[in-house]
Amino acid sequence: MTADDDFLKIRSVDHLEYWVGNARQAAFYYVHAFGFTVTAYAGLETGVRDRASYLLQQGKIRFVLTAPLAPEGDIAEHVARHGDGVRDIALEVEDVDRAYNETTKRGARGIEEPTTVSDENGPIRRAAIATYGDTIHSFLDRSKYKGVFLPGYRTTGERAKDGPLLYVDHAVGNVALGDMNRYVAYYRDVMGFSQFQHFDDKDISTEYSALMSKVMADGSGKVKFPINEPAEGKRKSQIEEYLEYYRGAGVQHVALATSDIISTVGRLRESGVPFISVPPSYYEMLEARVGKIDEDKKELAKLGILVDRDEEGYLLQLFTKPVQDRPTVFYEVIERKGSRGFGKGNFKALFEAIEREQALRGNL
Repeated sequence: MTADDDFLKIRSVDHLEYWVGNARQAAFYYVHAFGFTVTAYAGLETGVRDRASYLLQQGKIRFVLTAPLAPEGDIAEHVARHGDGVRDIALEVEDVDRAYNETTKRGARGIEEPTTVSDENGPIRRAAIATYGDTIHSFLDRSKYKGVFLPGYRTTGERAKDGPLLYVDHAVGNVALGDMNRYVAYYRDVMGFSQFQHFDDKDISTEYSALMSKVMADGSGKVKFPINEPAEGKRKSQIEEYLEYYRGAGVQHVALATSDIISTVGRLRESGVPFISVPPSYYEMLEARVGKIDEDKKELAKLGILVDRDEEGYLLQLFTKPVQDRPTVFYEVIERKGSRGFGKGNFKALFEAIEREQALRGNL
């Protein structure tokens, strides 16, 4: 797709909104475990009667944690069905009306027609469409808005810290067997994305289970959404476990970029973030597999950080365990040293590590 054909013209992933059971307590966890800052709030004290929302920021990352204030309604029903999970991958676009009109014309199901919301800090134009499961994409234009986040939010007086987590690198969706190509076609035909990479069950498999994945990217190549589906295997895959406990398709994990993964993972581990464990044998042939790297291999082994190289460079990555009781949403910490890939060489090691956690849960 050329820049002229890109009707969405996405400026950035504006924010991710999670619908959760208890937003105050979830915010406390993200602040103390991941180092986020609560910079704004919307709720009873700001005139919002049905929910409480906390805006958390770090670097360019914005997470909104929203909980219902009553047992009925869309948010409460979403939490009852899915547990804590991502409701909205919101995208900042140049022209909300064009984004909504072009996507719905191409077959998107509209959730919110273009509308303007305002307060003393100015207007925001917004709209929303559906994607896989109960997940949506909001379109936002905040170019004329001077407030902390959105109308209805009040600043806490706290300022976002610069890091160590910098921005959302990608967000991965899990869909049912047979649905991956349907949603690949959706992002291609409805949203104008193109396929960035493709992995099949030969790339991502172990003795017991497998998955298939296709990565879709917007016209700029900066906004990337991998779509996973399970493949046939001897036992239940991580995708099937997710779909069972999430009760359908949804966001499996969010990758957060850093510029110093050793320091970042060290800080997160000290703060109590649980990461999957990688066997020491992974590091025995590391340099033979990925070549010379800048990082100290002993430090990587101590922290369990994985490395993969492609023709453009290499990357370092590590995955947390699920961050809620249901084995659903987790995080990836990633540092890119030229590579634009997704760690294809690490898939087997990662899958085996995740399978060890599944076995502990009795779900393999």
